[in-house]
Order: sequence, then structure tokens, then C-alpha cells
Amino acid sequence: MKGSFKKMLALVLISAFVLSVAGLASAAWKPTRPIEIVAPAGPGGGWDTLARVVKKALEEEKLVDQPIIVTNMPGGGGATGWTYLKGKKGKGEYLAVNSSLILLNNLLGKSKLTFKDFTVLANLQAEWETIAVKSDAPYSDLKSFFEALKANPGDMPIGVGPTLGNDDHIQFLMLAKKYGVDPATVKFVVYPETAAGQIPALLGGHIKAITISLGETLEQVKAGNLKLLGISSPERLNILPDVPTYKEQGVDLVFPHWRGIMAAPGLSEEQIAFWNETLKKMVESKTWKESLKNLGWDQFYQNADEYKAYLEDQEKEIKDLLSKVGLIK
Repeated sequence: MKGSFKKMLALVLISAFVLSVAGLASAAWKPTRPIEIVAPAGPGGGWDTLARVVKKALEEEKLVDQPIIVTNMPGGGGATGWTYLKGKKGKGEYLAVNSSLILLNNLLGKSKLTFKDFTVLANLQAEWETIAVKSDAPYSDLKSFFEALKANPGDMPIGVGPTLGNDDHIQFLMLAKKYGVDPATVKFVVYPETAAGQIPALLGGHIKAITISLGETLEQVKAGNLKLLGISSPERLNILPDVPTYKEQGVDLVFPHWRGIMAAPGLSEEQIAFWNETLKKMVESKTWKESLKNLGWDQFYQNADEYKAYLEDQEKEIKDLLSKVGLIK
């Protein structure tokens, strides 16, 4: 009798344990409402493109059960969209793409926001910088362009977006200094909506060149409307084999432009775990890899912990770079 009782008790305890484990498993967090990805700039720019590539990969690979909305919120060099995200504390369905501007805005005194105000999720991709002009512009390379800029800086306005002090701006200043152009003489025109404003302005003759990320120019380059004077990659890219690197043109500069994704502040460990697992599956998927190839982007995946450490290191490196080009003391 005692033996039977012990067996029954053991079965009850085992059943309770199994049910408890099952309950914990079923309690693992996942989105329960539509997922919103904020692109803190206008349509057509790098942030917008990344947000839409993430949406496409998550949906086509069936990695989430909820619909995904991409919301464009230009303004403040990303600060408008990121401020919106900050107000969604603890809500795991709200994400936003970011880049070095999450660091630069703060270092330049333009925003109090830093990556520490959010839940860092993943670094996703890197692409290269370029200088683009109209296809019929009289410049064949960086040297001829910067010689013309040096001679008449007031007559050669340069488009940049979404704000001064970003990677696009910094790489142009570094090139200008290399070719003997005083950075203080360059007339920059800022387009908060990024490529959506820069490219029409360039094609319309309102500016003479744009400093911009490669992926934002590909459509117009393929259409024969734009010409690229160089690219910041270490070697020529298969997608644009005729475009020489900066290094080929005598400028010792390799300059990647990276972008990642973050969530609202205050996410739980379960919420972070969901996005860590989901985004890892996403960057390994066929849809994601094909999108990167078509855009000329490179894989640059880092999980939440790796990305946070990377941002901490980048903050120190960018501060040093900004000091070297005279943007901060």
C-alpha cells in the first residue's frame, strides 16, 4: 500500500513538473499586436530601405505572426522617430532602425538621446559611401571634382542628409581635406528626408553633388541618371565593377556605413530573447541574403550583446574622429 502511494505521489509530482515546464514554455513572449518599425527619415533613404527589407524578410520567411507596419518619421537627424520609440517603454512590438547617428547626434550636442535610452537588438548590415553627380557632369574622378570644388566652392553646393555630422558628411570632409579643399568653404544643403530629397535636387540641378550611401543611388545609377566618382570600400564591388575605390584614387580611406535595429526601452528578458532568436533566423534566410545582394549591402550581424559592446567602442572611436575633422573639441 505504502509502495503504491509513493508511486502515485511520484506520478503526481512528475505531472506537475511537466505541466509547469509546459506552462513556462507557453508563456514565452511573442508579439500580440501589429509590429511597427520606425524609419526615422523619409522614403527611399537607407533607414527606410532597411526597415522595408526587415519587414519583407520577417513576413516572407514567416518569422512573426503579426502584420508589420513601416512608419516614416523624418526630423532631427533621426531624433523625431527615436523620441517616439522611447515613449513605448516595455512594448516589444515597437522597433526602429538606427545607424551611427544615434551616437553622432549626441556627441555633436544635437540630441540628448543615446543608444543607452533604448533596448539594443542587432546590428544588421553595412554598406559603402560614395560621391554621386549627374551622369553628364564634367567630372570623371574624385580629383577633377575636388579641383573644381576648390576653385569655386560657392558655385558647387553639396547635398547631404538627414543632417550634418553623419557618416555621409564626415566622409566628404575627409575627402575634401585630402584634396586640399578647406572644409569650411564647402556649401552643404541638408535634406532631412535623405535620398528622397537629395536625388531629385541633384537631377534638377539645384546642387552639384551628393555625399550618400551606395544603396540609395543604385536605382538612378542603373537608369543612367547618376554617375559615381568613387566608393569607400576596400575593393571594387561586383555590383558596380566600373566604379573605382577611394584607395585606387590615392585616398587611404575605407569607410563602412552600418545600420542596425533597436526596440523601445525597458524590454523584458523574454522580449529580448524573442527578437534575438527571430533576427538571427532572419539574417540567415534566403530572402534577407538576396535583398542584401541586390542592394550591394554587406552582412554585418551582431546580436544584442555584441551590438551593445560595438556601440560602446564606436562611441569612443567616433568621438576621436570628430575631433580630428574639427567638428568637436
